[in-house]
Amino acid sequence: MKKPLSIEVYGTDVICASCVNAPSSVDTYEWLEAAISRKYKGQPFSITYIDIEKPIELEHQKDYAQRIMDDEFFYPLVLVEGEVVGEGYVQLKPVYRELEKHGFSEVE
Repeated sequence: MKKPLSIEVYGTDVICASCVNAPSSVDTYEWLEAAISRKYKGQPFSITYIDIEKPIELEHQKDYAQRIMDDEFFYPLVLVEGEVVGEGYVQLKPVYRELEKHGFSEVE
C-alpha cells in the first residue's frame, strides 16, 4: 500500500477580501475532498485543513500560515506534497495535474 498523498488547505473562517465570490476556505477544503475522492476512487490521500488563525504545531504549516498573513499568498492556499497548486480562487485542473504527477489516475 502506497503512502497517502498529502494535501493541505490553508485558510480561515473569513473569506479572502481579494477573492470576490470565491468559496470560503472550509468550503474549498470540502469541495476538493469530494472532487478528488470521486475522480480518483480508492487512491490514498490525506487532506488537512489548517486554520491560519488557530495554533499550529507543525513548523512548515506555521511557515505557510505566516506567509499568508504577510500577504505572500492568498487563501485558501492548496498544497499537494508541499507544492503550491492553488490560491485564492482554487481550480481543479492544477490540483489534478499535480496528483497525476504523483501517480494518481482516473478510475473508469
